[in-house]
Amino acid sequence: MIRVIMGKKGSGKTKHMIEMINSAVQTEHGNVVCIEKGNKLTFDIHYQIRLVEASDYDIASYTALKGFISGMYAGNYDITHIFIDSLTKIVGGNCDAETETFLDWLNKFGERHGIKFTITISDDASLAPDGVKKFF
Repeated sequence: MIRVIMGKKGSGKTKHMIEMINSAVQTEHGNVVCIEKGNKLTFDIHYQIRLVEASDYDIASYTALKGFISGMYAGNYDITHIFIDSLTKIVGGNCDAETETFLDWLNKFGERHGIKFTITISDDASLAPDGVKKFF
């Protein structure tokens, strides 16, 4: 299952995500991971959440992010929820057809392995492609 939270900068996406992350630690029966670009969430999320700073791993494309997520899961089958803050900033692109393809892959990966994904994208939600809107 994938949930995408999309909106322009300053619309409250990250604040909403922080609340979701901190409540996930109480409700999930496995490990919760948060992937972010920059260290802005370090002091806002619960200490039990595995916080990953994407810049440390040179994730510059959706292909690299697929490999990164697959590798994280291969190293820890107990992951039940992955939060990705600012998806397009991590991979260095715009919300486009490539984003749709990635989200479809992520949805299949999550269904196969029982992982939920919550993703924020900084962009105007009304301009999102239909393949992204289906995850709102």
